[in-house]
Amino acid sequence: MPVLVDRGTLGYHSLQGGNYQRTESRLEVHQPTAECISLGLLNNMPDPALQATEQQFVKLLDSAAGGTLVNINLYSLPNVPRTDWGQSYLDRSYHKIEDLWNSHLDGLIVTGTEPRASNLRDEPFWAKLAEVLDWAEDNTISTILSCLAAHAAVLHIDDIGRAALGQKRFGLFEQTKVSEHPMLKGAPSRLQFPHSRWNEIKEDALISRGYTILTKSAEAGVDSFAKQRKSLFIFFQGHPEYEARTLLGEYRRDVGRFLRGESGTYPNMPQGCFDEETTAAFIAFQARAISDRREELLADFPTVLATRYLKNTWQQAARHIYGNWLSYISAQKTKG
Repeated sequence: MPVLVDRGTLGYHSLQGGNYQRTESRLEVHQPTAECISLGLLNNMPDPALQATEQQFVKLLDSAAGGTLVNINLYSLPNVPRTDWGQSYLDRSYHKIEDLWNSHLDGLIVTGTEPRASNLRDEPFWAKLAEVLDWAEDNTISTILSCLAAHAAVLHIDDIGRAALGQKRFGLFEQTKVSEHPMLKGAPSRLQFPHSRWNEIKEDALISRGYTILTKSAEAGVDSFAKQRKSLFIFFQGHPEYEARTLLGEYRRDVGRFLRGESGTYPNMPQGCFDEETTAAFIAFQARAISDRREELLADFPTVLATRYLKNTWQQAARHIYGNWLSYISAQKTKG
């Protein structure tokens, strides 16, 4: 069964071969007696990552859905800074946040965005995000919070602040399954997921407020956790939805910021991603960039070399966990 995406004025689309294909009528892909899970994707990523993040989640849900029909409605928070292109894309492809209040969704996924304030409560989108979290508790069976959205949610719900890291937690980190929660049913005892963040939520703070730790790492700390409220809230500090080249793209973006003088320090290379030859090439490029700092050097960034060995080693585990999430929602719907 396909995943259907309601893309606003662009109509309904499904994934065919990894790309969107227009579906003229929902009836073309709906079976009359099929159960359908209705999801919302609240995508708050900045413009350069807006479409990529949208498609990462849609592809993951499409691979995890199995025989379940899933309908996805797209939303985005207001007050996230946008270019003219970004706002135009949202106007054509996404629903207004006000449409969410009267919608009937079984589940919701909320992405993060790049923070601009040291205190999340000072972000321009904070009030609307808090409103969404309150709405989700009363109106969804389960909600997934990703990265910064997870940090914002625990701050809003239980006043748990995040702690700044000494350096960016960036790369692939092995996680250990530490719970038999339904989200991890059948998952391997060890998993690997990407992380890309400057802050973390401490395990002891979560446990003291009744959260269940699902996966964690000696290097990366807590990876995923859950709390049963009126809705089951699932939190990811990492990024199961990332594709093979996503971390490389972020690294190149951060290098570009350094070369343009937007960042004072050269970014750390993502851990656990590259072979020795690629690592040596990145180290050599870093030395060159520091000694001859100019934006034009970005054209020589060794992207082609790096992509030769990149593999999405976490895809199967991510598909499994999201499959469990969809199964949980379906089972709760059946209970009525």
